[in-house]
Amino acid sequence: MSDNSPHIAQKAPYAVEVEAGKQYFWCACGHSKNQPFCDGSHKGTGFTPVGFTPETNGTVFLCGCKHTANPPYCDGSHKKL
Repeated sequence: MSDNSPHIAQKAPYAVEVEAGKQYFWCACGHSKNQPFCDGSHKGTGFTPVGFTPETNGTVFLCGCKHTANPPYCDGSHKKL
């Protein structure tokens, strides 16, 4: 795995239900078996997970292609891959 190019987990966002105030860790490397969340698969690479804590309960769309300019959220980058 290259340290500068993440693995594309899927070319679509992950719609995930989140809880306000709970901390989540989005997988940035694309190798987690628990997509879109980190399972430690980045160890030994140049990637680190992105932690975030939602302010409200609800559905968020997390990046599945790992190329978003607004991690951890989908920005449509998958449409250009």
